[in-house]
Amino acid sequence: MNMNRIIAIVLIVAGVLALLYGGFSYTKDTTAVKLGPIEFSVKEKETVNVPVWAGIAAIVAGGLVLVLGSKK
Repeated sequence: MNMNRIIAIVLIVAGVLALLYGGFSYTKDTTAVKLGPIEFSVKEKETVNVPVWAGIAAIVAGGLVLVLGSKK
């Protein structure tokens, strides 16, 4: 498999996952209060939404790379 096919497959899979899940979340540690040697931290859950157009664009770009890359 050449590099164009790998990139195309990764783009298509990423686009499909973006459409299926719509985003992802992660946990971020932040320091709330620091009093001398005592430190309080807070875990915040952050959510990143992936727009539908970005998923569709990734699928289309992957398809174009797959089709145009194999015509060499």
